[in-house]
Amino acid sequence: MPFITFDTYFYVKFNPIRMKYRKLGNSELNISEISFGCMSLDSQDQHSERLIHKAIEYGVNFFDTADLYDFGENEILLGNALKSNRKDVIIGTKVGNQWREDKSDWDWNPSKSYILKSVDESLGRLQTDYIDLYHLHGGTIDDPIDETIDAFETLKQQGKIRYYGISSIRPNVIREYIERSNISSVMMQYSLLDRRPEEECLNLLKKNNIGVLTRGTLAKGLLAGKPAKAYLNHSLGDVEKTIKVLKELSVKRSMCETAIQYVLKDSAVSSAVIGIRTNKQLEECLIKLKEEKLSNKEYTELQKCNKAQIYQNHR
Repeated sequence: MPFITFDTYFYVKFNPIRMKYRKLGNSELNISEISFGCMSLDSQDQHSERLIHKAIEYGVNFFDTADLYDFGENEILLGNALKSNRKDVIIGTKVGNQWREDKSDWDWNPSKSYILKSVDESLGRLQTDYIDLYHLHGGTIDDPIDETIDAFETLKQQGKIRYYGISSIRPNVIREYIERSNISSVMMQYSLLDRRPEEECLNLLKKNNIGVLTRGTLAKGLLAGKPAKAYLNHSLGDVEKTIKVLKELSVKRSMCETAIQYVLKDSAVSSAVIGIRTNKQLEECLIKLKEEKLSNKEYTELQKCNKAQIYQNHR
């Protein structure tokens, strides 16, 4: 597979899929607009590796995992699947949640010593000499933030990671890392049913040239066809109204694709990281990429279907 560069379209024989790529914040990473979230994959199912390979054929080049997922087995799965394509893909993993010895639960540990130890373990499981994007898997305002930042900067100097960021929806934590670090990305929950980032995060991150990776883009499947139910602070009625409008605007796309295109409409977003477990889910999210993106009119109609809320905690 040839190296994929920014604004290059990747065409696949027999699969009329067109993937577009965006630059991730201040980094030199050019990642697919739709990325593969690996958390839900079954590490013992050989079909999982085939699904990853099929995503690559569709032009997906960013794969997200974490050392927390399945006690590290998720990283092993991804490493096995990507070892023959390593130079052509971008691997992201996360650190900070430390499993207890009996694996009954995990504890939060953002210390430098733990991060420096954990990265070597992740590198081994992923079968790679470097991690493209290393995320702090959470974070609180009471963390030793400068120590945590120092750990990531040390890893960059050592060549073990290329770039780093945080996975957080806490406004106070995000502001501290913007002010005190050289993060390239923030992974945050963002969807048509969770528009909180629109109110205070997206413009701030864009202003500071920090890329946004969205998770929860399909709102636990509610925006992809699952039965409506209350979600966050949205009532059942609110969710039903949102889904109705989404369906009306999904004539040329699947609901899934329209929901993804909603978050991609904002230029602060570099990629929508979608949790995929089956071929059907993969195709529903990607098969309509040849169709036109959301128009400004469609985008406005979707925004009108519910009210954007604000973050109440961690101010």
